[in-house]
Amino acid sequence: MRRRSGQDGKTGSPGTGPVESVLDELYTTPPSGFVSRREERAAAARTDGRKEDARLIHAARRPTLAAWAANLLARSQPEESRRFLELGQSLREAHRTLDAAGLRELSAQRRRIVAALSRQAAELADEAGQRLSQGAQREVESTLRAVLADQDAADRWSGGRLEVSLTPPSEFPSDTSPAAPATPASAPAPAPRKEPARTGAKDELAERRRKRQEDLARAEQEAERAAERLRDAQARQADAETLLRRTDEEHDRAHEAVSAAEDELRAAREDLDRTGRERRDAEEAARTARKAVTGAEREARTAARRVDRLVTRAGQRDTSG
Repeated sequence: MRRRSGQDGKTGSPGTGPVESVLDELYTTPPSGFVSRREERAAAARTDGRKEDARLIHAARRPTLAAWAANLLARSQPEESRRFLELGQSLREAHRTLDAAGLRELSAQRRRIVAALSRQAAELADEAGQRLSQGAQREVESTLRAVLADQDAADRWSGGRLEVSLTPPSEFPSDTSPAAPATPASAPAPAPRKEPARTGAKDELAERRRKRQEDLARAEQEAERAAERLRDAQARQADAETLLRRTDEEHDRAHEAVSAAEDELRAAREDLDRTGRERRDAEEAARTARKAVTGAEREARTAARRVDRLVTRAGQRDTSG
């Protein structure tokens, strides 16, 4: 994969070194394999004695499917990403300068490019074995619109390590609002008129509008932060559920191993009982055989003595006759 460098609208790598390479790899890993890959890389860093790297790797949060697809798009399509970031700069500049014609042209480009890039993200995800739902694809589009509208969102996306999708502001920030057009030099300046009461009412109305806009902006920011906290909590829940499934599988394997060991133990005990019985039978047969040998030896000695006596008697008769 091609690496990217630079800031302010240019694609860029967040850093260099082993831990940065690992993080780059993790955030382009499909979410289904993120946790296992992260634990594998963290364990390798600990084994190598890189405790701080292991901590940083372990702290990485699994991205949502849409955030992962957006990361994949940023890293896999560096040239398209660069042009897209430049389009965002142009849009923000046109909004600041009230370039109506430029805004219309750039807005039309924005719609076409956002649609095209979101389709590319879906295709990249599909090639990686992860099909994006319609909801996930809408989140990718939301992230791309946020990148166009906000420099901070553009910087976060260009880093390629989004954990959650980005949400575009309802309108460009107030500090980028267009300046009022200057009065033509040929037009005479109108004589000032004193309307203190009306001016005061206008100022009060403008102040109320400004306060409502500030309240709305704060509410929108808080809503976005709450949405990000929710997405982060959902990502942590998904990590926990993945870990639970993995430990369940390990528990099942251990239970199967225990069951197999118990079966082997029962079979070994049965063999022990059987061989014990056979040994007792053999001992009894050996005792019986020893008794038979002892009786046969006794009978043989008795028979031998009888033979000796008979031989002796026969010899004595022959001598006396």
